[in-house]
Amino acid sequence: MEKRSDSRDKRIAAPAAAVYAAMSDPRRIARWWGPDGFTNTIHKFEFRPGGQWLLTMHGPEGKDYPNESRFTRLMPDRIFEIEHFSGHHFLLTIELEEAGSETRVHWRQTFDTVEHYERIASFVASANAQNLERLAQEVRSGSAAATG
Repeated sequence: MEKRSDSRDKRIAAPAAAVYAAMSDPRRIARWWGPDGFTNTIHKFEFRPGGQWLLTMHGPEGKDYPNESRFTRLMPDRIFEIEHFSGHHFLLTIELEEAGSETRVHWRQTFDTVEHYERIASFVASANAQNLERLAQEVRSGSAAATG
């Protein structure tokens, strides 16, 4: 099978509902979305299938990256999926699966062609790993805020 996706898993020590909460709240997603050093301004966040998500990612070097996506599939505590239109076109599917006191986060970013994926594969791999770690940090800090 042709390789045009970056797939990775991360276990987060929290229930799926806590992970999904960090993904479905625009204030929280603004804190963790993107690779290390990036910040975000959310302009529109219509969290429903077919809803628009417009944001600007602010890179650590000072460059702004406008992003336009559409939510394609949302299932509370299970699935978060977007189609990304600006710059690189891809489908991002994040699946959550509870395993005891942890949640397995399966992250799959699929590009239109093998060639497109191969051009940016090394960046995508490190960026997605950083993104998942930032999500885990947000879930930990959100859980601490809820219990503290």
